[in-house]
Amino acid sequence: MNIQFTLAARYLWGRKLRTALTTLAVIFGVLVIFGMGTILPAMIEAFQANLFAASGQVDITITHETGEAFSPSVINQVKAVQGVRAVAGSLSRIVNLPTGWFGREASVSAVSLVGIDPRAAQTLRNYSITDGRFLRSNDELAAVITTSFADLLGLKVGDDLNLPATEGTVSLTVVGLSPARSVPGNEEVLITLYEAQKLFDLPKRINTIEANYATTDSARREAIQKMIEAQLGTDYEFGGLSNGSELLASIQTGQAAFNVFGFLALFMGGFIIFNTFRTVVAERRRDIGMLRTLGANRPTIIGLILTEGLLQGGLGTALGMSLGYLMAAGLLTIVAPLMEQFVHLKIGGPAISPALVATTITLGVGVTLVAGLLPALSASRVTPLEALRPAAAEVVQRTIGLGVILGTVLIVLAAIALVSGNIGLIALGGLAFLIGLVLVAPALVRPIAIAFGALVALAFARQGTGTLAQGNLTRQPSRAAVTASATMIGLAVIVAVGGLTTSLTGGFLGVMRKSLGSDYIFIPPAIAVWQSDVGANSDLADNLRALRGVGAVSTMRYAGTTVNGKAVSLLGIDPVVYPQVSGLNFQQGDAPTAYAELAQGRALIANGVFASNADLKVGDIVTLSTPMGERPYYVAAIAGDYLNAKVTTAYISQASMREDFRKTEDIFIQVNLAPGVDPATVEPKLKEIAARYPQFNLVSGRAYYEENKQLLDAVFVAYYALFGVLALPSLIAILNTLAIGVIERTREIGMLRAIGSTQNQVRQMVLAEALLLAATGTAFGLLAGLYLGYVMISALSSSGFPVEYAFPLMGLLAAIAIGLLFGVIAAIIPARQASRMEIVKALRYE
Repeated sequence: MNIQFTLAARYLWGRKLRTALTTLAVIFGVLVIFGMGTILPAMIEAFQANLFAASGQVDITITHETGEAFSPSVINQVKAVQGVRAVAGSLSRIVNLPTGWFGREASVSAVSLVGIDPRAAQTLRNYSITDGRFLRSNDELAAVITTSFADLLGLKVGDDLNLPATEGTVSLTVVGLSPARSVPGNEEVLITLYEAQKLFDLPKRINTIEANYATTDSARREAIQKMIEAQLGTDYEFGGLSNGSELLASIQTGQAAFNVFGFLALFMGGFIIFNTFRTVVAERRRDIGMLRTLGANRPTIIGLILTEGLLQGGLGTALGMSLGYLMAAGLLTIVAPLMEQFVHLKIGGPAISPALVATTITLGVGVTLVAGLLPALSASRVTPLEALRPAAAEVVQRTIGLGVILGTVLIVLAAIALVSGNIGLIALGGLAFLIGLVLVAPALVRPIAIAFGALVALAFARQGTGTLAQGNLTRQPSRAAVTASATMIGLAVIVAVGGLTTSLTGGFLGVMRKSLGSDYIFIPPAIAVWQSDVGANSDLADNLRALRGVGAVSTMRYAGTTVNGKAVSLLGIDPVVYPQVSGLNFQQGDAPTAYAELAQGRALIANGVFASNADLKVGDIVTLSTPMGERPYYVAAIAGDYLNAKVTTAYISQASMREDFRKTEDIFIQVNLAPGVDPATVEPKLKEIAARYPQFNLVSGRAYYEENKQLLDAVFVAYYALFGVLALPSLIAILNTLAIGVIERTREIGMLRAIGSTQNQVRQMVLAEALLLAATGTAFGLLAGLYLGYVMISALSSSGFPVEYAFPLMGLLAAIAIGLLFGVIAAIIPARQASRMEIVKALRYE
């Protein structure tokens, strides 16, 4: 082992530039894996906490069966259950107020005084503060109240709120204002847990524990709750978020999107490491042959390569993990303010888990060892004489072998999966297509190089270096294919993202225009999580219709139901008025027929998510659970709107909702003005009516559309940032791979200089070859990117999202420009060094 270590150290030290470039590939591969691995948990936790905050829900709520307070030590029992992500205890109590406590005008009979641990509570929910600040652990007699409660009492930050307490009257200083409550009930007054224990004379006691899980898998969630129940026993009662709820469906949708990023990071990081290290080892075939000639046996050769891989992999992994953490921290610092401003998503710092560290080290060191082992095994089997033959002997190597055949089969299978319509097969097909393209690349290098070589030859026609570069490239198609594969991955990401964002932007904006096209909208506190909204009776809509200048008024009502045990959000619409004010985006069926069938009786329009999950089509009969028993409904169409795009939803008539669910409460109202009416004459009257219903926020349809468009743009900016993190290291890998290839050809360049080539001709030849390599990789990248983009859109469509594929022209142009630009940049330094090297030194280079 000592001899292998000595030889490895000497080899690496003697070829510092190549060693640095190879180690750089490991660093960037690990950087991608570790950096993205620390970013994604933070994004997922923020996404989950944001939705819980919007709905006022947690995964599980625990109280004592007597309703009395208990020891906070129970928190540790819950926290010890594997799978619990966050847990917090609180002490709450309804404080009944004497008549006129806040004055005659403020008719408040009770408030909920809730004592929380500020740090623990914020791991469960995001507490938005519109003015002032949130509670701190060391606060005394401080409170956070809602803006609606503050407006009712005429309070502002810094004022005192007086409440009855066991000691008489307590005066709390308002330190912050939060948005109005989105769920029915008494106004909440938040104070610290310690302060609540003092006021209620319950030292070191709590009466509620709330927890969130670290998974959205239904089976795993049920198992976690059973473990909690077993841990605490029968003295406690448990409630929480049902597995089929619409909120959980939203969380699962978001996590699926983030998991795509994680998979791409894993695949790309491993590929960068494997590709670059394999190139270096393959180029050392002659060195290995020399060692075999001097007496080294096969185990010595293999041990030497593995030792080099271990040294470079260990160093690259350590540096990559450090840089990956810094990258994640920097990116989150940049993205966090934007996400909080536009999407109201609070993102924490990078999250490091033991599993991530183990995975990163395994890939960083393990892939490097595997990348060196495979070529080393191949080279160690070659006889010394054969290994010492000049590189020109590689001209006769076959480009159509087992790998090319296997790659062709994988590409064909990917095409079959694409037309199958099965989302699982489509996803596997995307991976198979990438692998297949890498395997067939050697066979495609020659025809692609000839095609692009003609253009390059025209650019360098006077010197003839373009033709020479084309010959160098096609002489060793395997080496060219390795370089092209590195280029392909990076550019495929760019093209795929271009197709995804172009399609989603166009699709969602179209649906948004239909859904939010009314002149004015009465918006409740929570959108899509309708069950937590307090609506209005028919008086509000009737008053709006009675206004002079108002045309159509459409209302939406909510009821919850289940289909085959899974929760479905039902929205009641007036099938006559609704199409006049808003509209659905139809995937199956047509609007006139569907609305007519809703008006006739028990029929429903299923949105894409519902249809996909329940495998529905037009004409099917669906049994809905209602308070009146099970009722059959006819599927009239498959269609959806923007607000409920990610939630399992069905639309029924308000008449059916009234009959089967006894629901007549309007939770969302859209208003159109009469033709020719000046909005300035009607809007003050609308605001006057809206003031009597503080649970609604009156906005213009155009303003709400623009707000949602900005939100959509902000989300895509975040997606571009994440994909940029994935694409940049792979593009840098182009520089790395091309630079290594040029360095390995230093001796050949010296030969050209010896027979009369000028420095300018050498530079042009290297530049032309780099352009050909970049063009070849770009061609592969465009092909792979178009396929992957189509796969992503197909997967979304299969999941129920009404998205049509849009050709990413701008993404293609950007990928072509980036690919060729990086090819030129990659050649500058090596070409300059090679052209300036002394001929004798170049000929001696090994």
